[in-house]
Amino acid sequence: MNWLDYTIIVVYLLGFLGLGYLFKENKNSGDYFLGGRSMGWIPLSLSTMATQLSAISFISAPAFVGIKEGGGLQWLTYEFGVPLAMAFLLIALIPSLYKAGIVSVYEYLERRFDASSRLLISFVFQISRSVATGVMVYTMALILQATTGIEFWISVLLIGVITLVYSFQGGMKAVIWGDVVQMLILFLGIVICLGYGISALGGFENFLTQVDTERLTAVDFGKWGFNNADKNDEFGFWPMVIGGFFLYASYYGTDQTQTQRMLSAKSMGTIKKLLLANGLFRFPVTLTYCIMGLVLGTLLLSDIGFQEQVNQVYEANISSLEGKKADLMVPVFIIKYLPNGIIGILLVAIMSAAMSSLSSSVNSLSAVTIEDVVKRFKKDLTDAQYVKYSRMLSLFWGLVCLFFAFFAGSIEGTIIEVINKVGSIFFGPMLAAFMLALLTKKTHALGANIGIVVGVLLNMYLWLYVPQIFWFWWNAIGCAATFITAYALSILLPRKAKEGIPFEWYSAKKEIGLLLGYFVLIVLVAVSLKSILGL
Repeated sequence: MNWLDYTIIVVYLLGFLGLGYLFKENKNSGDYFLGGRSMGWIPLSLSTMATQLSAISFISAPAFVGIKEGGGLQWLTYEFGVPLAMAFLLIALIPSLYKAGIVSVYEYLERRFDASSRLLISFVFQISRSVATGVMVYTMALILQATTGIEFWISVLLIGVITLVYSFQGGMKAVIWGDVVQMLILFLGIVICLGYGISALGGFENFLTQVDTERLTAVDFGKWGFNNADKNDEFGFWPMVIGGFFLYASYYGTDQTQTQRMLSAKSMGTIKKLLLANGLFRFPVTLTYCIMGLVLGTLLLSDIGFQEQVNQVYEANISSLEGKKADLMVPVFIIKYLPNGIIGILLVAIMSAAMSSLSSSVNSLSAVTIEDVVKRFKKDLTDAQYVKYSRMLSLFWGLVCLFFAFFAGSIEGTIIEVINKVGSIFFGPMLAAFMLALLTKKTHALGANIGIVVGVLLNMYLWLYVPQIFWFWWNAIGCAATFITAYALSILLPRKAKEGIPFEWYSAKKEIGLLLGYFVLIVLVAVSLKSILGL
């Protein structure tokens, strides 16, 4: 790195300080947390994808595809459930939540059941999201330190303080437009790495002759995920499609970081385009960084100098990076193969991904805290007081996330994998709670709460005592257990149930047909990748 790289990083960070100032005018909750419900589908779509495409995806996913044992293009199967989930959300979940005019998505559970249902799931979201965000910032700061020499604490403060300032000032508009810039930079970074990687290999033809063809197998119809004690039964077609459907339906439909963007839309037509864009564009982005992973992995295995540099960085930081050697592939490639100036842009891409995830988490955490907790005790807040409290909560949650980032070292060794499993413990029961609220009339609060607890406990039992079942299945199993238990108890123990907001199916036949057809297309593409590449 030289002065040019540092200049690019400084200009980028100063630009985001200006972004917060640009959107500093926020008069009420609708402005600060929902952008005045004035956002169009393009910035919302890019913001949603930027939040999903985190720094972990930019670094760890290509490493999984390119060099990790048992990896390869089977990573693409993570995307199979997305178009199906978008179709379900478009017709059955998001329209009713949008119509409710809420800020915290969990408010709907109180309207339909009672305060305990709302607070239960809201509390789970606040704890799990803040810890996960802190660990993500920790991991990125650690990798930046190992590869660039930027001190760990400086990286955390740069990422954290700049993000806090523009989120604090600008609210949801600053977060969304910041995500737009960060998504474009991140995708540019992926394309740059792909291009330079192919060039370093001597061209695309040389890449095809050297690539490990076993890593090109993306779809395995023979794996069902029910005999996974030794992790050899993962990434089968059916668990990834069925489990993935429930995971993404819950993530996009019940996780505040995602639903808040949809609630910020200016109309249902905007939401329709937003969900359609997410269903269609995620796979090409994922395919691009997977191909990048294959290219860089092939280069690493053929370039002794590249291998030695990765080994040197790993050995110099083994106490903090133990078990994360593969994750050094992308950042070491950036430092070794790219010219100055481009290095700065790529490091900005890594920081962009981290800042996008942090800003989204901070804004969403402050939204659910003030809506689900503070307003319960201070019901007469003026608009000015609301915005003031919201900003203070943004600062609070940002500091909490940074606290976890600074102190994640003692637990980080296994937590990246654990976070994914923890999410799958709760995603299914959370989705079932909203399905019960929207699709049934007899379910009451007691039945719903017991059902949620049963679904979560069952998934925890599977984690601890039934390792044969691949964790992707927990999303479907937890949802089914919660739904069946809650509905059955509501019939056996009849009580008066609140009506909530009347449910209406949303008509989107063309969009649903397109998403279903696209699902078939991406599966065919994944199955045929070897043939498409001529291997």
